[in-house]
Amino acid sequence: ISVMGGEQAADVLLQVKLDQRKGEEMSEAQREAFRRPIIERYEREGSAYYATARLWDDGIIEPTETRKVIALGIAMSLNAPIPDHRFGIFRM
Repeated sequence: ISVMGGEQAADVLLQVKLDQRKGEEMSEAQREAFRRPIIERYEREGSAYYATARLWDDGIIEPTETRKVIALGIAMSLNAPIPDHRFGIFRM
């Protein structure tokens, strides 16, 4: 689970690194050596299975179980009392 893919993240971080070097050039081999571990890490840690194994979410729903899980969630939400809120006017 990530905001961008590994290639994009590696390019952004490489650009930051180049900006920090204040004009010092990096060879193509150095650039690739910098980018490769970032891409590999994103590929490894960007998986939904990686995230759910660390309990960062509530799990992965099998596509065939989607209706059942949604119905269960709706049924559970109907058991909770709904408080009577009196909010003022929100202006943006």
